[in-house]
Amino acid sequence: MRGGRVAVVGGSIAGCAAAVAAHRGGVDEITVYERAAGDLAERGVGLAAHNSRYAELESAGYMDAGMPWVQLVRRRWYVRDEAGPGAGARSGPGSLGREFAVTPFPFRTYNWGPLWRELRERVPAAVRFREGARVVAVRPGPDGAEVETESGTGERFDLVIGADGYRSVVRESFAEVRPAYAGYLAWRGAYPEHRLPHPELWAREDAVYAVFPGGHLIVYRIPDDHGGDRVNWVLYTAPPADLDLGLDRDLGLATPTSLPPGGLTKALDDHLSYVAEQLLPPYWGELVLTTAPAERFLQPMYDFTAPRYTADRVLLMGDAATVARPHTGAGAVKALQDATVLESAFATATTWPDALDTYDTDRTVAGRTMVDLGRALGRALVQETPDWRALDQAGLEAWWKQADGSGAFGGRELRR
Repeated sequence: MRGGRVAVVGGSIAGCAAAVAAHRGGVDEITVYERAAGDLAERGVGLAAHNSRYAELESAGYMDAGMPWVQLVRRRWYVRDEAGPGAGARSGPGSLGREFAVTPFPFRTYNWGPLWRELRERVPAAVRFREGARVVAVRPGPDGAEVETESGTGERFDLVIGADGYRSVVRESFAEVRPAYAGYLAWRGAYPEHRLPHPELWAREDAVYAVFPGGHLIVYRIPDDHGGDRVNWVLYTAPPADLDLGLDRDLGLATPTSLPPGGLTKALDDHLSYVAEQLLPPYWGELVLTTAPAERFLQPMYDFTAPRYTADRVLLMGDAATVARPHTGAGAVKALQDATVLESAFATATTWPDALDTYDTDRTVAGRTMVDLGRALGRALVQETPDWRALDQAGLEAWWKQADGSGAFGGRELRR
């Protein structure tokens, strides 16, 4: 199957990968609609790719060594130690807390912005990339689909790919999916490494899980856009029931709402300070609070997966199709895997319906797997945490094996 006209709604990581997939799969005309008018590369959130998943995506041509990364090797687990040598100090080994386990952690970490720029540069020049074009409706049919933009103009395509994130307009055209609030939040932050207190206490190749009752902090370095590193952290915990979140209280039914950098309420900032000062080991708490309030943002934890990834002549990929909780360590990986399967479906099918069926059969299952894994890890790491102080190396390894029962942490193996 060669030729045809394809629209991609959304121009972020998933959208750029979709455009590359369609081009490689033999599509003649490709248009990408991106609602933002500016450069997306300013976004500085960290993400990670398991070494094995990276190798698969490199082989498929969707990642390569030219994309700046930091190589992680191990994961160190810490718990606050009130009695150890130097436990209350803000510097020195005792400030790190009690290390109770060390486990392998073969991941590459990336900075969202530079990774997006690298993918954007790999989109073929023949692709029409329309910035500042907000899509307000998609009308699917058995022989094609129409895209309508905010300006009122419409255009018909043989296929429309929804890569427009968790609030996907494309998904709404054929599937009613209500994201479910998980009952807890993720505070996030990142800043230049030169502001990190006592960087010599934390090796560049180490990821850190600093755990406490009802939550945990993940810390790792990511590349900046200038040849250096940034400190990237995510802290998960459930807020007190009476805390003013500054969000829609009907979180079980509402459209997912995040608070952007600088948008946290005083109550949310105060609770973050409490966790950092009272529950985390001193060093890791200080690392969090070194983040300026204007650099902190917040994500309520939601998840969902569409019952099908395709219908008529529309197709979903990335967060438009499935949002799994970030515990899985595979959000961007899954979007790029979607693209590899899409390319293969285009290249091997003889009709549009055949291509869509091939893609749907593979990726719908993958989406369910990752949502299930995210929920299992959410229970283990936040909602039903063990007595961390009672765990040692053997206990942690047994607990993790049970938490990641599917073995899909970091993403499912890509089958080609």
